[in-house]
Amino acid sequence: MEKKIGFIGCGNMGKAILGGLIASGQVPASNIWVYTPSADSVEALREQYGINAAQSAQDVAQITDIVFGAVKPGDMLKVMGDIASSLNKDSLVVSIAAGITLDQLATVLGHDRKLVRAMPNTPALVNAGMTSITPNVLVTPEDIADIVAIFRCFGHAEVISEAMIHPVVGVSGSAPAYVFMFIEAMADAAVLGGMPRDKAYKFAAQAVMGSAKMVLETGQHPGALKDMVCSPGGTTIEAVRVLEQKGLRSAVMEAMEKCMEKSRQMSK
Repeated sequence: MEKKIGFIGCGNMGKAILGGLIASGQVPASNIWVYTPSADSVEALREQYGINAAQSAQDVAQITDIVFGAVKPGDMLKVMGDIASSLNKDSLVVSIAAGITLDQLATVLGHDRKLVRAMPNTPALVNAGMTSITPNVLVTPEDIADIVAIFRCFGHAEVISEAMIHPVVGVSGSAPAYVFMFIEAMADAAVLGGMPRDKAYKFAAQAVMGSAKMVLETGQHPGALKDMVCSPGGTTIEAVRVLEQKGLRSAVMEAMEKCMEKSRQMSK
């Protein structure tokens, strides 16, 4: 990719994108500019990755073709408003701020701007992220291909409509928290059974990772994969019976429903 890439803000998620992009070799570090309010942070990124340290957000906007807004959601619209007049005519702006809609971005940047709303999740930090990509109508198929390629540097990415953002929040953006709770609960039970804590976490986390990989790679229905483990009258079906009795599925669905409802409220 020959385009120049800019980052305004570069916290954990921005750094995950930056690191994945450089590791992939798609864009040389010399074609990447980063600005954060902390000069020390920018200098540390320059030393680590060899990127260009920008002096201001406006510099990033003027120099680059694709601008990633990676600041906190509460700061995003102000920062975007500050750079609006510095952007090039064909610049593509990508926001990774939760709750900020395309219309809100267009209001501060201009309705003639190419805008993308992206939502990566925290497994991006270990190159196993899942990102939703939502472009406005001005973004070209070539632009979309570039953005998908960037986010696939550290996991998977899919283009979705903005109407699907709230389900994405529930099933992907917030979902690592539920999975971490499940791993912790399984590990606690293993510790109760006498297993050392470090091994309990390892066994539980690997079981979750391996099971997820089976869903993705076999293409089989999760219910069918569950049935493969449940021998008649065995240990697994006994555990499944208790989980059903305690309402695991209903609890997960209700929790995600509340998560999606909160996401809708935050976008208003």
